[in-house]
Amino acid sequence: MSDWNIQSRSHQCHACEQSFEDGVSYHTVLAYENSEYLRHDICEACWNGESEGVTDRKGFISHWQGTYEAPPPAPPDAIQKDNAEGLLRKLVETGDERWREASYILAVMLERKRVLKVKEQIQEKNGRAFVYELPHTGDIFTISDPDLKMEELEQVQIEVAALLEHGLPVEGEEWPPLPPDPEAGPEPPVGQKEESTEEETAEVEMTP
Repeated sequence: MSDWNIQSRSHQCHACEQSFEDGVSYHTVLAYENSEYLRHDICEACWNGESEGVTDRKGFISHWQGTYEAPPPAPPDAIQKDNAEGLLRKLVETGDERWREASYILAVMLERKRVLKVKEQIQEKNGRAFVYELPHTGDIFTISDPDLKMEELEQVQIEVAALLEHGLPVEGEEWPPLPPDPEAGPEPPVGQKEESTEEETAEVEMTP
């Protein structure tokens, strides 16, 4: 079972499959089915006809109501900068347990900035998990609490800062990136750098 994932807001009703129109109200039901968390978005009409007994059904976790916002068209050739929200999405989408602690710290940061909202807290066998919602998209993130100790917190914060600055590591590259050498000074222009390299190589070759 994956205890952290992203589930986007649906663009149509789970029950009748009618597309949502911009500005309409809808209901979200979060349930635990087939060893995973599932989200169902339901239109007002279907909810009024089928909501009775929903909270008593097996696997039910939470219910809330929202307003559907049609996604804006993507700008052509948009350059997406890595920010905390974008980084969290990328980390969770990898499904890699390596980023579990960093994902949790990012989620807490975004909650404090009121970018994410806690919709539910779930108690699991291995600890607790939080269901966060991104209000402007309706996406929900299920993120487990790694139960970090104080002595572990600083290292994770350093890792998050490196991720925000450099993005996810590329296979084969050293991680975390080494900080620049303060004694190295500014790099010379390309042409000058090449000449210096040749001179240094010559000196090495000439050294007995």
